[in-house]
Amino acid sequence: MLLAVMQAQAQVLDSAANLTAIEEAAQSAATAGAELLVTPELFVVGYAPRKLRAELDPASLPALHDSVGKIAARHGIAIVYSLPAITGNRWEITSTFVDENGNQCGTYVKVHLFGDAEKEVFSPGTQPATIIDYRGLKLGMIICFDLEFPETVRAAAVRGVQVLLVPTALGRGYDSVSNTLVPARAIESQLFIAYANHTGVEDGFALGGGSVIADPFGNVLARGSTNAELLFAQIDPQTLTAARAEIPYLSDRRPDLYRVWGI
Repeated sequence: MLLAVMQAQAQVLDSAANLTAIEEAAQSAATAGAELLVTPELFVVGYAPRKLRAELDPASLPALHDSVGKIAARHGIAIVYSLPAITGNRWEITSTFVDENGNQCGTYVKVHLFGDAEKEVFSPGTQPATIIDYRGLKLGMIICFDLEFPETVRAAAVRGVQVLLVPTALGRGYDSVSNTLVPARAIESQLFIAYANHTGVEDGFALGGGSVIADPFGNVLARGSTNAELLFAQIDPQTLTAARAEIPYLSDRRPDLYRVWGI
């Protein structure tokens, strides 16, 4: 599978502009032969938690989901995208997978909220990575800060996830996450990771780019700059087989002992 990662600047609360950016990325990715496009965290509405809570109309969300599904269907490419989910007074950060026909196949709720703004606005999820079986691969979804906890990624891996899809909104100055943690998580949990970040400044928050796709050996297959761009990488299941055969991190785990240790 050829996978694409979108890195771009969203316009806060200008969903029409953001959907146009996703459509352009989907068209370019599909033309290049990609079967799946991963977009950044909350990109459809922009990353600005407090502003979203104050000004976003919850009634607009179904139409935004529908719009992304139509983009996927027009270009024949699956898309992972991120929007708030709102039920009464409960707001959550979610990512959703739509297939190449625009059908929703799964949604994930962010478990680890980062910083005061997210914690003021959103409620955390409680479920592990959402798993989607797609074109012979087990795909998993988590969001941003979730990746910085090894337990989240390992829980996905032991449930069979082969490719972890991670919309993110990583701030400028946190390059060690994309440069170090993403490849490390890929090695220790022996899976591919696609990590899609914003660029530019959104509601005063500077976002760092540096999107990355890493393989189960920790090799960086593609890395973004600080500019808007599309990244591509080939996802080869044989690489997974080779990594897991060379160093059996997953099969040699000792969870019974870890429980005695209290972890």
